[in-house]
Amino acid sequence: MSTLTNLLVIAKEPLPGRVKTRLTPPYTPAEAALVAEAALADTLRTVLAVPARRRVLVLEGSPGPWLPPGIDVVPQCAGGLDERLATAFAGCTGPTLLVGMDTPQITPELLDPVSHFDRDAWFGPADDGGFWALGLAAPECAPPDLIRGVPMSVPETGAVQRRRLVDAGLSVRDLPRLRDVDSASDAAYVAALAPHGRFAATLRRLTPVGAR
Repeated sequence: MSTLTNLLVIAKEPLPGRVKTRLTPPYTPAEAALVAEAALADTLRTVLAVPARRRVLVLEGSPGPWLPPGIDVVPQCAGGLDERLATAFAGCTGPTLLVGMDTPQITPELLDPVSHFDRDAWFGPADDGGFWALGLAAPECAPPDLIRGVPMSVPETGAVQRRRLVDAGLSVRDLPRLRDVDSASDAAYVAALAPHGRFAATLRRLTPVGAR
């Protein structure tokens, strides 16, 4: 059993027209960016509450006032999401967990089991067929094709990625299945699960275009 060394969050800078584009409509691009910023802020708050030696935001874009102290920032590399995920893990040694910015409902309690690695890998499946979390006990020893080449943003993404872990001979422990925030209905569902966070508060302040 090993202590979590690196806790990574992969995210985009919350800029209008660049993030949460599937929320538009019913929200405007500026409102969708506010929702994304709130989701990222809640995620980073949770990350700060989880025991780890190093916390890193793997960012496409530039940090803003939403970034709290205590989190390092490294830029995302070029290429598809599979390449960006693989490169993020390649920069780490020791037990590493990566989460995205699309599940602001995560809590320290949900991630607590991962703070002490007792498997080679952890996997958090998402309702849409993808995954919201991926953990590796020894990313420095992972085969080059463990993540590279996995088809991203398709219904079979999660199944393919988990199969890669198993086929590499890794023991895998699953985290609970969660819903990513992609659509307006996803946002409402997640806000109801975590009503006290910044994400839910932001959503309550916004009025969808059709209701104005």
